[in-house]
Amino acid sequence: MKNTQLDMNRLAAMDAAQAARLLHLVREETLAGRTPPIAPRPVIDASWRRMFRLGLDPDQGTSSVLLKREELEERRRSTVLGEVMRTLSTGLAGIADASMQIMVVTDDQGRVLWREGNLAVLRQANGICLEEGAAWSEHTTGTNAVGTALATRRAVQVHSAEHYVHTLHTWTCAAAPVHDPRDQRLLGIVDVSGPASSFHPATLALVGSVARLAEAEMRQRHLRSIERLRSVAAPILCRVGGRAVAVDTHGWTAAVTGMAPVDRIALPTSFRAGRVWLPALGMCAVEPLPGGWLLRVEAGRTAADDTAAAPSRVVLDLSRPRRWSVTVSGAAGSWSRELSPRHAELLFVLALHPGGRTAAELAQDVFGDRTRTVTVRAEMSRVRRTLAGVLAHRPYRFGEEVEVEVVRPPRSEDLLPHSTAPAISAARVPGPPGTPGPAGE
Repeated sequence: MKNTQLDMNRLAAMDAAQAARLLHLVREETLAGRTPPIAPRPVIDASWRRMFRLGLDPDQGTSSVLLKREELEERRRSTVLGEVMRTLSTGLAGIADASMQIMVVTDDQGRVLWREGNLAVLRQANGICLEEGAAWSEHTTGTNAVGTALATRRAVQVHSAEHYVHTLHTWTCAAAPVHDPRDQRLLGIVDVSGPASSFHPATLALVGSVARLAEAEMRQRHLRSIERLRSVAAPILCRVGGRAVAVDTHGWTAAVTGMAPVDRIALPTSFRAGRVWLPALGMCAVEPLPGGWLLRVEAGRTAADDTAAAPSRVVLDLSRPRRWSVTVSGAAGSWSRELSPRHAELLFVLALHPGGRTAAELAQDVFGDRTRTVTVRAEMSRVRRTLAGVLAHRPYRFGEEVEVEVVRPPRSEDLLPHSTAPAISAARVPGPPGTPGPAGE
């Protein structure tokens, strides 16, 4: 048999027992370090390699410590996914029930927040700990649709023995990430799972379509909230002298006076009324508005003032799992913000290269493909809007006057562990535990 590559349509065309035998053989040969008769799909092969690096036992169980009821309810209340659960349920739960499957919705850490669907399958799911409050990241449960979609940030289907952990070989699942359309932050995963006999390759397209539908609903909700904020802020801005802008709680602009309009102003992770320094505006007086904030830019500033207030230090903290952040500080104050995985990758690479990187070089660093410059430029445009005054371009780099420190996790293998970027993989070299100093030391 030629060492061709598996695909979902090929599996669907096989007898179920034949497909299961083939997948088990592929997994057995691959895990033993031998060449299988048919190569696993790239997304599965990459996930299995991550499991090798983590040292995950393929014979372990899938149980995890469930969230306490209070924490589960708090996570449900704090996620925007709760606003679109009706859309997700209408699009998937009924179909899942009819096809002997269940719909599962997790947060951005892979914790199950909600599940619906066929009652018999729900009871079976309890046996593999696919229940509310359980952890389904790759770190916890190995290769599975929820965890692998979290790791790759794209829709994925995992069938039978493509699961790394043996316990899941009688299951099939398809999952897609759901992003906040306001800032592209990953909110969580929507998944359809069931017995392996319920496998169908079209399930992946269905789950992906419903995820996009939920994102479209969130986008419309956001536009309506901006309009409401604008109606409140417009008469206030008419009476404000100097520069001022009304933004929602995520920094999206609703109305502006005395300055050029911008789509969004990056706000720090912790934001409150008072006198606050922002990289994009300088020192501002912040006042609450219904659904947002009024930012009054401090009047009477000179070029010398702006130069003195320019950021002088950046701390890129990658030490906490999935809570990566950047802190910018200078004479005028400090500012912190959480980072998406992609932005964490880009900033880490730039910290490694003080002389800067071209778009092609960053494309190679992050994607292993120098031709993906359009994607890099789009992402760097977003990063530079967030870190105004810190990042330069042509080539992309941190400003020469800015001191950059990278805080890494204690174990080198925990550096952005789900990242497949070549530059990140190369940086995961064994070293002494602890926190290194400034980048490049």
